[in-house]
Amino acid sequence: MAAVFWQFLLLGCVSFGGPAAHIGYFKRTFVDKKAWLGDEEYARLIALSQFLPGPGSSQVGFAIGMKKAGILGGIAAFLGFTLPSFLILYGLSVASLNTESHWLVGIIHGLKLLAVVVVADATLGMFQNFCQRKSSQLIAVVTAVALLVFPSLWLQLLLLVFAAATGMIISQSKTESAPLNPQSTDLKHKHFSTLHVLILVSFVSVFALMPLLYQWPLGTIFADFYYAGSFVFGGGHVVLPLLQQIVADNLSADNFLTGYAAAQAVPGPMFTLATFLGAQMSEQTFLSALTATLAIFLPGILLLIAFYRSWESLASQPKVAGAAAGINAAVVGLLISALFQPVFVSAVLSAQDFALALLGFAMLRMFKPPILLLVFAFVVAGVCLH
Repeated sequence: MAAVFWQFLLLGCVSFGGPAAHIGYFKRTFVDKKAWLGDEEYARLIALSQFLPGPGSSQVGFAIGMKKAGILGGIAAFLGFTLPSFLILYGLSVASLNTESHWLVGIIHGLKLLAVVVVADATLGMFQNFCQRKSSQLIAVVTAVALLVFPSLWLQLLLLVFAAATGMIISQSKTESAPLNPQSTDLKHKHFSTLHVLILVSFVSVFALMPLLYQWPLGTIFADFYYAGSFVFGGGHVVLPLLQQIVADNLSADNFLTGYAAAQAVPGPMFTLATFLGAQMSEQTFLSALTATLAIFLPGILLLIAFYRSWESLASQPKVAGAAAGINAAVVGLLISALFQPVFVSAVLSAQDFALALLGFAMLRMFKPPILLLVFAFVVAGVCLH
């Protein structure tokens, strides 16, 4: 456990660049250098993290720690990888509450413009990866248009359900005429054990307890962020649209985007955006930040533990694969709508801002500079513009 915690703590201090970069860091460290697992097993873990809701790279890290030292090893991996960004974002949140200096306003504005660049790049990349078929493109466009015209949390969830159902129907129609592969239905891993069933029951039970949780402030924060962590597919930037709808009654769009921009500038998982937002939502800044952080990560971790051993048999089912493909396409639509509101609307306030964002997007797509270089450039530009 100590070895797992230390390795992930080191990575948590230097893992800039978001979920895709984290996957690369993990592979170099735990597959290529330390040989804690092989290439094929690592690829299966990545596929599982994409299928389940929650923070993709953190789920992969938890699974690596769990393979090395059991569930406690997974917890050690999660704590080590998350702790640096938690501490940094908590400090930034408290600082933003206690000062309104000119330079801080400029830094925040620069980071907001960086958020426009990063979300636009992520949206384009995910569209190219997940929307190669016309049916997937149609799901993405319908989702984006619906949310731009009628933005609401419930509509987001309904669209995800619709996308999953559509993906299942399309996959079924494609497999009806094809001969069945008898090996595709073989179980390659164990069925759910009693422990796995109990974990799934625990995951669902929190939703039944939510009316009770909403009776006290920290319970409300836990319920809201647990809800967000349960329905965010794809991790990383995908947390943006759902979480923004959930905290809209408690935080302004400007404060929300400030937190998202800050999360871009620190190493580690982007879901620690919850740390920044939680500290802003209560006078008990540390307790509320800790509650929000644990709550948003908890659903993805519980589901990972529950499905870890039975993943291959589930993934071989065409309906499951089709549902996952439909959800991924809808997620692209969610990001398209979030790129406009709140990201673009809150960050781009002038022609100069748009020009800077356009230049940053072009540089990122063409030359792929290190994220730290982009952070520095946009912070300097934000201060100069203000």
